[in-house]
Amino acid sequence: MLKSSDTNPFHTGELKAQKRAGVGDVAKWAAGFIRDYMPQQHRDFFEQLPFFVIAGGDQNGRTWVTLIDGPENFIRSPDPHRITLATELDETDPLASSFAQGTNIGVVGIELATRRRNRFSGYVQRSKEGYTIDIHQSFGNCPQYIHERVWERVEKTTPPVAAHSTALSDAQVNLIGRSDTMFIGSGYMAGEDAPSRGYDASHRGGIAGFVHVIDGTHLQIPDYPGNNFFNTIGNLTNDPHIGLVFVDFDTGGLLHISGRATIGWDGRNAHDPDALRTIDVEIDAVLDRPAALSLRWGKQDHLSRRLKLVKRVKETDQITSFYLAPVDGRPLDSFEAGQNLPIEVQIPGQKGTSTRNYSLSGPSTVRDFYRLSIKREEMGLVSRFLHDATAEGAYLEAHKPSGDFVIPCSNCPLVLVSAGVGLTPMLSMLYASAGDTRPVWYVHGTRNKQSHALRDEVDALEAQHDNVLRQVHYSRPGPDDVLGSDYDVEGRVTAEGLIGLNTGPDAHYMLCGPAAFLADIRNGLEALGVAPEHIHFETFGPGS
Repeated sequence: MLKSSDTNPFHTGELKAQKRAGVGDVAKWAAGFIRDYMPQQHRDFFEQLPFFVIAGGDQNGRTWVTLIDGPENFIRSPDPHRITLATELDETDPLASSFAQGTNIGVVGIELATRRRNRFSGYVQRSKEGYTIDIHQSFGNCPQYIHERVWERVEKTTPPVAAHSTALSDAQVNLIGRSDTMFIGSGYMAGEDAPSRGYDASHRGGIAGFVHVIDGTHLQIPDYPGNNFFNTIGNLTNDPHIGLVFVDFDTGGLLHISGRATIGWDGRNAHDPDALRTIDVEIDAVLDRPAALSLRWGKQDHLSRRLKLVKRVKETDQITSFYLAPVDGRPLDSFEAGQNLPIEVQIPGQKGTSTRNYSLSGPSTVRDFYRLSIKREEMGLVSRFLHDATAEGAYLEAHKPSGDFVIPCSNCPLVLVSAGVGLTPMLSMLYASAGDTRPVWYVHGTRNKQSHALRDEVDALEAQHDNVLRQVHYSRPGPDDVLGSDYDVEGRVTAEGLIGLNTGPDAHYMLCGPAAFLADIRNGLEALGVAPEHIHFETFGPGS
């Protein structure tokens, strides 16, 4: 793993994939999100999970993915560089032998009920209690395409005998056809000292049947917009070995697949218009483990509510606010300032519904409508549909507000920092903290007055509350933009400028915006002495 002073956390395959996808120089900013330790927020997250998803290799050179569960609190993080697991892999697990000897692994921790996830890679070895994992790389993920589920533990009985084969049976094809979730594993083992050497475990989700079964030995997986790191595709570019696991959430069964992959860079070959690329898999081995887990999951579709679009307000050429009201007469679910709303829409021509999470931009005290202020993205299937084809009076489905990007303390000074449409959770936080005894700085960067959304609301809050201080940056002011009135600083938001506000050592910084912006600000604040636990962030957009 690279320290913050390093500049390139990627190996040659990842760099090749990034170049092929045309996403620019990701390494410039990505080191700010990839650490050689686990932040406290991530450690707390992992410790309350009921299962881990792990990718690794066996003695035959095959790549596998598995789920490992255990009793309550079986996951612990004794320090930022280690995870311990008080459990044992079953002897039928495809990674059991590798774990016993010690091996490199990739891990994704995921909370299906709240759509949170984080990933890390490391080295696992046996310990007195079970296993210890030494962490090499750690980073977070956005919640796209994660289907909400709640879990329960059941008494674990002796599972049926695991079944080995080299092709999918009809029952296994049926499971894949009804699956909306799976996990994928890949690896890059070249170079003993390479920072990204090891395995990667990743979540993939979509509408039921999003993984297309071509025949008993071939699958096609759609690849959606993500964080632009290209860990999976970068690994597969250098080493085609791939592992997959499908979970039978009703029975706790695991269907493991190991094979070899090629990348289809022309996403038009996919059975999904959301996909930018495909991962085409040739199956080498199949391992079916019925009732392998003591966990059972239930979907939360019944908790969605129908909302009506009662008002649209065009804030800028690219940002529109959508006001959503309940149709059943009941007050809306409450939310904490900074949280997002998962919405589900049916787009004509789509096989199933599309789900996205958008930050709530209005006051959290209002219970008769939600407001989403959404930027139209040229590559954004849902944002284009909402902007171009969703009129007042339309209906959509929404789940309960969720997310942990919320105000972290009751009386600490707050610095709300955003760029572009990243202002949406910040405005909600500003509403929640305006009138407090603590000082609140609202710092926002945009191009000019034409792209400056919701500025009148911020100005009004500043005028009404003595604890609110505003600082607006225009990077390219227009000829009619007035310094001191429309904006306060010409140029971009910088870490040095934030420190210059003299917010004090107790201040907490809330950051939201494009990934490159966040990495620059976060690295800069840490370099200037701000404690990492005082810096909180959330990304937005296709490259989040």
